[in-house]
Amino acid sequence: MSKAALKPIDTNNLDAMWMPFSANRQFKRTPRLLVGAKDMHYTASDGRTILDGTAGLWCVNAGHCREPIVEAIRAQAAKMDFAPAFQMGHPTAFELAARLSQMAPADLGKVFFTNSGSESVDTALKIALAYHQVAGQATRKRLIGRSRGYHGVGFGGISVGGMVNNRKFFGALLPGVDHLPHTHLPARNAFSRGQPEHGAELADELERIVALHDASTIAAVIVEPCAGSTGYLPPPKGYLQRLREICTKYGILLIFDEVITGFGRLGAAFAAEHFGVIPDLMTVAKGISNATVPMGGVFVRKPVYETLMNGPENAIELFHGYTYSAHPLACAAASAVLDIYKTEGLFQRAAELSPYWEDAVHSLKSAPGVTDIRNLGLAAGIDLESRPGAAGARGYDTFVKAFELGVMVRQAGDALAMSPPLVIEKNQIDEIIDIVGKAIKQAA
Repeated sequence: MSKAALKPIDTNNLDAMWMPFSANRQFKRTPRLLVGAKDMHYTASDGRTILDGTAGLWCVNAGHCREPIVEAIRAQAAKMDFAPAFQMGHPTAFELAARLSQMAPADLGKVFFTNSGSESVDTALKIALAYHQVAGQATRKRLIGRSRGYHGVGFGGISVGGMVNNRKFFGALLPGVDHLPHTHLPARNAFSRGQPEHGAELADELERIVALHDASTIAAVIVEPCAGSTGYLPPPKGYLQRLREICTKYGILLIFDEVITGFGRLGAAFAAEHFGVIPDLMTVAKGISNATVPMGGVFVRKPVYETLMNGPENAIELFHGYTYSAHPLACAAASAVLDIYKTEGLFQRAAELSPYWEDAVHSLKSAPGVTDIRNLGLAAGIDLESRPGAAGARGYDTFVKAFELGVMVRQAGDALAMSPPLVIEKNQIDEIIDIVGKAIKQAA
């Protein structure tokens, strides 16, 4: 055995891990390490409790380390750790799909399981393309995303996504992609409470795109009902309804990316339900399993599914899937999570807390450098004035200050985003706002 093999591992060495979406060198100079979590709090490596103002990463909707979820995962791991989903199945997957189907709005009752939001988006795009191919409209290959949209990090997702840094290093991406304009209009909608009044007309840009490319070439439009990773942008009143009308008019499939808004964030099971707008496909992840075991999915309307159920019965209808689709542990976790959502009424709780959250967040309007605040449901975005020649520095410093003071928030450039677990109490909302206000002042 070599001396290298005998060398003990330095568990405090941070060099080996290349961290995702992180300033690696900066982090490793002053690391922020989390070593435990329970309900509304993380425990930092120095023993401090950190109030979770972001539900982890928009995903721990039911709070951390909930015992029914832990026990469901433990029991499933002891019973069956893995089962293939290709030409095989296990009961927990079908039971979960049936429960999700009952939750879905309208006829979005078919569920294709994935392992993440990125996979859900790429799956939805592929289903849309396959649908038109089978329906005899093979010319429909073009995909329409939106500026400032985030749809994960697969090549499909970054192609239809509209966040520059997620795209610029990776070449030409998918061909035949166009983008709608984003809906952030601070000059007209600054400090909106709930949906902004202005901007529904931005959906009409889809008419221009149709005129440019012709509807016969367009397969699908994908948008987040509320754009999340760009600093949280609720849709203007009437905007989603107008998108639905135009898509229906031209036979274009409408995809809602509900990876963030799904499972209670807006006070309803899904944003589609909250806004009363039914897409043709709907992507989910994050809150489906409370982030305990990676999982995602795509909800598909019945006519789309049935169109693809053609050919000989022994033939595979869609050549797509993942080794870990409908993983037994993920299905067990998600089923336990759905139980908690139902028995504790967490979606209704989010709806009832939203006005209190709104008032609390907007109390930061007078904090130094705050240029805009947006909210809808239990989520909010705060824009900070950029420092000259140092875009993003103020947002980062505010994020760090908040962590030092005991609250975790998200930072996107000079915007802050907050999305606490749905189990939050009013006094904890007050604590988040108090600390974020202090952090904004200290970073000014």
